[in-house]
Amino acid sequence: MVLKVFFPSCCSSAESGVLIGRWISEQNSAVILAVVHFPFIPVQVKQYLRDVQRVTTVSVSVLGAWSNSKQEKEESLSEFLEDLGTIFAHEPWIQISKEGDSKFWNCSTLQKHSNNPEEEKVILVYYDQRKVMLSHLHPPLATAASPDHEADDASKLSAIFDTVAKSKVLFLTGRYDEGPIKLTHWQSDGIEASIIVELMKQASVPACMLLAFLLSLVSGVCRSRVLKFWPLSFLWSKLSTCEQLGHRLQHLQLISSNKKAQNQTQFMRRSSPPLKVKNSTPCLFSNLSWCPWDITAAMKANIFVSLLIDVALGILLMSWLYRKNRIGHLADTLIPVADHVAEELQDLLQWLMGAPAGLKMNRALDQVLGRFFLYHIHLWISYIHLMSPFIEMILWYVGLSACLGLTVALCILSDIIALLTFHIYCFYVYGARLYCLKIYGLSSLWRLFRGKKWNVLRQRVDSCSYDLDQLFIGTLLFTILLFLLPTTALYYLVFTLLRLLVVVVQGLIHLLVDLIDSLPLYSIILRLCRSYRLAAGVKFRVLEQQDGKPLRLLMQINPLSYGSVVQTYRLPTYSCYPKDSWTSLCKKLFLGELIYPWKHKGENQD
Repeated sequence: MVLKVFFPSCCSSAESGVLIGRWISEQNSAVILAVVHFPFIPVQVKQYLRDVQRVTTVSVSVLGAWSNSKQEKEESLSEFLEDLGTIFAHEPWIQISKEGDSKFWNCSTLQKHSNNPEEEKVILVYYDQRKVMLSHLHPPLATAASPDHEADDASKLSAIFDTVAKSKVLFLTGRYDEGPIKLTHWQSDGIEASIIVELMKQASVPACMLLAFLLSLVSGVCRSRVLKFWPLSFLWSKLSTCEQLGHRLQHLQLISSNKKAQNQTQFMRRSSPPLKVKNSTPCLFSNLSWCPWDITAAMKANIFVSLLIDVALGILLMSWLYRKNRIGHLADTLIPVADHVAEELQDLLQWLMGAPAGLKMNRALDQVLGRFFLYHIHLWISYIHLMSPFIEMILWYVGLSACLGLTVALCILSDIIALLTFHIYCFYVYGARLYCLKIYGLSSLWRLFRGKKWNVLRQRVDSCSYDLDQLFIGTLLFTILLFLLPTTALYYLVFTLLRLLVVVVQGLIHLLVDLIDSLPLYSIILRLCRSYRLAAGVKFRVLEQQDGKPLRLLMQINPLSYGSVVQTYRLPTYSCYPKDSWTSLCKKLFLGELIYPWKHKGENQD
């Protein structure tokens, strides 16, 4: 059987001593963590390892001996290293020796209580201890579809990564520290730290406490009973700006929380995928659905960077709007644009009231519908001109809201578009309801001709016998509805296309908001700058070999792809997503049912 020894490359120049690490019997592997230098007292080494094992829950022990002689190996040192195997009593006892500056080492195993006298073949695997400790090995995303051998390989590598990551306490003792034990590892020359980072950590504690207090006050105001009464609760639940503010409020509460990650796995990623649950606490933002996960440092960093970039983009937008009086120019342009849209709608209605595309319409119904919609346009133009003196002031205050973030400004833009196109929405609702009424009326009268009826209780079509009067009245009604249907369908088609145009524009805005909210920018930057932190696997490179020497491999970390980084660390959002499939959407359009292609998560559909 082949024995695999994972040796840290930072210990290749260490002085002679004993190898401490973890023995993984299932894989017949030894993970070397550090080298204890001579001289030392074995009792103190055993006590130190027991303390480390109690803190890290990793079964750390003395696995063998390490000899680094500048000249030829002395016979006395060899005998002494073999005697250490009887003191620490670990099987197999691994002996690794390096002679001078040679890159080819001698590696042998000693098993005193084994019935097999043959010496095992040894494979030396060099690894970068710092990178392995700081990285997190991600399991395959499609674990269920992956073969069993791939899952076994991932579990074996995970055991090695976890061993190094959990032994962080062991790396706090260096070879220059005062004490009876001197160690060599990746941090033996001094603990790697940054004064600026430590000062920021200390300053973040009171800042987070103050932020948590302010957020609790804001949450209390949002849960006040005044904001629960209709129509405030209904109005605020329909505004995208309110949804986005509530979402960012949740983000700030997560950032200011003092929950810490318990281990390296929890530090790097959430332990479970987001769950779509509805907030059980009734408040102003009660239709927000939030995803419960472990509040980890990586998730907090992703949220913090997302907030930081969002606010920075919002401030840039605000500075652009207030430069060269662009707010005034925008206000002066808005009223003529609204008038132009209203004039185009009037021309469209005049065209529909004639003979559109040469079609023969019912003149009476055509005139009634056209004048009805023209009256609504007249009311809308009067409303716009009534608000024209306040447009610039409204846009000035809306521009200030960009300091809360670009996503808030985009949500306000979506709400403004919804308000400016409210007359188009009304036209669509009127046309859809009238068209839907005729479609369902025709379908019901068509069943009457076939001697059928709709059973409301059992939700099915049953047979039914009708008398002559019922058939005569049904025939008249069917004829009337059938000949009025083309006129209604034409109005419904035109206003549905206009409504879909507005919905597509709002959908694109919400998709941009969703992208900014959910993009894990911190993880992407980490993948770009320190790719080894996000490991998808490892690769082994065969080093130069020599006859009679063990096989030497170099373990290198394969970074996670950018697509996998986004898929793994993507932040959950409240924002829009397609509610219906294309088949269901086309069916609703044909039947005249009201459509809401984009809706908020957790929001009930009317």
